[in-house]
Amino acid sequence: MTRVSFLSRLLTGLSETLDRAYGWSRLPKPIAVLTLVGLRTRLRESNLYDTGGPADTPASAPGVPPPPTGYLTARTIDGTYNDVAHPLMGSIGSRFGRNVPIGLTHPDPEPAIMRPNPRDVSLELLTRDRFIPATTLSLLAGAWLQFEVHDWLSHGKNQEKDPWEVPLHEDDPWPEHPMRIDRTTLDPGYSPDSGLPPTYVTADTHWWDASQIYGTDPGFAEKLRSREDGKIRIDEHGLLPEDLQQGMDLSGVAGNFWVGLGLLHTLFSLEHNAICDRLRAEYRHWSDDELYERARLVNAALMAKIHTVEWTPAIIAHPTTRLAMHANWWGLVGERITRTFGRLGPSEEVSGIPGSPTNHHGVPYSLTEEFVAVYRMHPLLPDDFTFRSVADDGVLADLTFPDIGALYTRSRLEEFGVDNAFYSFGVSHPGAITLHNYPRFLQHFNRPDGTLVDLAATDILRVRERGVPRYNDFRRLFHKKPVASFEELTGDRARAEEVRRVYEGDLDRVDLMVGLYSEPLPEGFGFSDTAFRVFILMASRRLKSDRFFTRDYRPEVYTPAGFDWIDQNTMKSVLLRHYPSLAPALEGVENAFTPWRRMRR
Repeated sequence: MTRVSFLSRLLTGLSETLDRAYGWSRLPKPIAVLTLVGLRTRLRESNLYDTGGPADTPASAPGVPPPPTGYLTARTIDGTYNDVAHPLMGSIGSRFGRNVPIGLTHPDPEPAIMRPNPRDVSLELLTRDRFIPATTLSLLAGAWLQFEVHDWLSHGKNQEKDPWEVPLHEDDPWPEHPMRIDRTTLDPGYSPDSGLPPTYVTADTHWWDASQIYGTDPGFAEKLRSREDGKIRIDEHGLLPEDLQQGMDLSGVAGNFWVGLGLLHTLFSLEHNAICDRLRAEYRHWSDDELYERARLVNAALMAKIHTVEWTPAIIAHPTTRLAMHANWWGLVGERITRTFGRLGPSEEVSGIPGSPTNHHGVPYSLTEEFVAVYRMHPLLPDDFTFRSVADDGVLADLTFPDIGALYTRSRLEEFGVDNAFYSFGVSHPGAITLHNYPRFLQHFNRPDGTLVDLAATDILRVRERGVPRYNDFRRLFHKKPVASFEELTGDRARAEEVRRVYEGDLDRVDLMVGLYSEPLPEGFGFSDTAFRVFILMASRRLKSDRFFTRDYRPEVYTPAGFDWIDQNTMKSVLLRHYPSLAPALEGVENAFTPWRRMRR
């Protein structure tokens, strides 16, 4: 055993011991950071599992498409050739991986998969009795999460026949008995005769590549472009053109659009164009294609940086995690030293993941079903929205979510103005991620295509259907002690009794999502420590496996001007570049995902 591996194993073992004995969040900051490093090492060794498929197919294999022109310095629309040696890794149509052993991901058979009834869980444990705000965050933080999730996670439109049938009580007001929920579409390459658990594929790329802006369909991507100076089309209202919405399938992901997403899509489309202007000034001989591709690289990296060092430290604002997330990007030596002197060697701990060597840690890169499961954070959304004027805080309108959904996003942004809508989100709060705080409108959600869903019941069933372990098993598999009682789970007697009643006293049947919403939280945390175990592993993996964040995160690929753009900008500076009227509301606000200043008459 080498000295490095011995020290690594020693740190891993010590980290687990300290975490189990005291909890990482109760340790002094320097020891807590080292504990998290050790926990991440253990998770990388023990919690990455390959579900197969074409991810490890070499470039020389028959049927692998040839590399497109310019692939070494540009992201492909379908996610191929990020890993040059294995071009299909992370591309559209590749399988979701797992963070737990494959043999433990079989879904329960029917009727056990319906125990307890997902509709009962929705109504009795998740229904929002009153809005519980997350007062340390701005509503922009809630919109941002969905904006990013639309880049990372999509199982596509559910087209499997034979939907799930959820039995309902006689007095349930749902219009059809039983409730029908479409099944997740199976991986076309999966064979039930294999004896293996079902697998599912992504409808987007697995890479952190801003595909929610740039699209994954060549026709849409072309329609988006102005074909001048690499820019995206923006209309006279400062919005994306209306014709981009024509032909959208509102029964799929597009049906989830709303004003919060419209704001961020608009903002980062404008940011793309601003990056194009900067690159054009520096590289006058470049073609439209070259400007577009390099601006996309810069824009995607800027969004990843904002998520890493701004959004995440806002929603998990423990002193240790704030330091740890900044270290993920800048290293433990800190931003000033890394920006001034560059990397101090290859170590990701010392100088951050960006620019360090690419490493898949022995398993082909993919996002995982467990990662999808812990990102079910719909309580962040309020049911009611107040729109205000940035000039004087005057109320422009009080609306509900259906008033600002996919069919009305553009008209509302034209009506209120993008700057006023951003201000309204900045001075409002999202919901806390807890029991009894699931948006009521999502429990009786009329989708734009006319279908009616209870998204809370669907969320519960989706996690079960995809074979993600229930809460206590999940904790065991992520090296945490299982909870021994409903009281330990919730930290509250009344809540404990509610959960006990719904799960008929069977602690090991508690759904992962219910358990995550029930946990007492570490200091400053907006979501559970159990969910955080997945993020310790996967938040780093999204960066560490992507060559555009590792070996190709360098000025020769991004350009020196692009590198400076990423280093020098924050969410706040992006907002102020395009909407300078927000300056008074953002004065003194260090992190745009925390509450803004209220303007007064």
